[in-house]
Amino acid sequence: MTQPSPRSRTRADSAVLLLVAVAILALDRATKAWIEGNLEIGQTVDVIGSFLQLWHVENSGAAFSFFQGGRLFFLVVSLGAVGVIGWSHWRMRGQGLIIHVVLGLFLAGALGNFFDRVVDGSVTDWISVGVGDLRFPTFNVADAALTVGVIAFLGLTLLGGRSGEKAS
Repeated sequence: MTQPSPRSRTRADSAVLLLVAVAILALDRATKAWIEGNLEIGQTVDVIGSFLQLWHVENSGAAFSFFQGGRLFFLVVSLGAVGVIGWSHWRMRGQGLIIHVVLGLFLAGALGNFFDRVVDGSVTDWISVGVGDLRFPTFNVADAALTVGVIAFLGLTLLGGRSGEKAS
């Protein structure tokens, strides 16, 4: 069996990154639009009792409502992150598709919240998980993509980057 050419691996890497990023970014935008159109700011709706709630929050800080304010700082950090993601994608071409899935998660997360900050000045968060007053900070699909991406990246790092698809 012949090995795929470096050019076809690079195209596949790029396609995977873009497919993941676009799909998650579209889901992030659609869910935020639905929340903004159907819930008032501060309104909650129980989904699974009070354990899982839809809770419309406008967040001027970073992921999970940390570091409120500093819009310009977060815009610059988001653009820097997009640059690092692009550079990482270029440096890791041919290293297996899984790393490009992870980079797609990072890209979707960075762009999803970047878009909110540019258009609205704050980020729409809407997923709330917890029991009573003991709740995880409210988040959105972009935050979840970043979190899953970080966990997956750490897993790949701890496993020595073994994705089963490394280029020869």
